[in-house]
Amino acid sequence: MNFENFKIDFTSGVPIYIQLKEAIKYAIAAGYYPPGSRLPTVRQMAVSLKINANTVSRVYSELEQEGILATRQGKGTFVREVDIPKEDFRRKRLQEIIERTLVESYNLGFSPEEVLQALTEKVKAIQEEKGGEQG
Repeated sequence: MNFENFKIDFTSGVPIYIQLKEAIKYAIAAGYYPPGSRLPTVRQMAVSLKINANTVSRVYSELEQEGILATRQGKGTFVREVDIPKEDFRRKRLQEIIERTLVESYNLGFSPEEVLQALTEKVKAIQEEKGGEQG
């Protein structure tokens, strides 16, 4: 995964810096940026993603405070040796997705039952689609 592949959804309602922070954490947890690897400069990342350099700087700074990144003066920003278990990260991301979906659905006036029904129908449709592909 190259940083150019990070996707920022400017219409999602989720702050850009949170999207970027989570994308970087995911890339590290998934092994795309192994420990010791150098991240793009703040400017490279900002230009590539068409976002403000201050946003990238804020994300790098927060990830450094969390012990995930390390900045070496004159050398760049690097991934530290961190232990983000993939399964824990996946479950945490799933919970965030579910929470965001529920909040947005609630704001649109859907009841929890309606959301659950729509989700169940979508899962069934995907399973049928995948079943049809295999048969």
